[in-house]
Amino acid sequence: MAKALKKKANQPAPLPVRVRTYLDGVVRELRLVTWPGKQQVRATTLVVLVTVFAFAVFFGVVDYILAWGQRLLYQTFT
Repeated sequence: MAKALKKKANQPAPLPVRVRTYLDGVVRELRLVTWPGKQQVRATTLVVLVTVFAFAVFFGVVDYILAWGQRLLYQTFT
């Protein structure tokens, strides 16, 4: 009898109980989050957009230069 009780005690909780416990923890953590204000969201969004644009221009220029060099090499050796 004791073995049967021990075996049952080691089993994990049923899935609905584990999901509920997990979601309670998620809600508890979300209450601790400090959400950014509108001004901060706008500022960081602007930084991201400018950075993406700058990298796009940079990689476009690098791609153009590499393509030009490749074309020059092909013309030289053909």
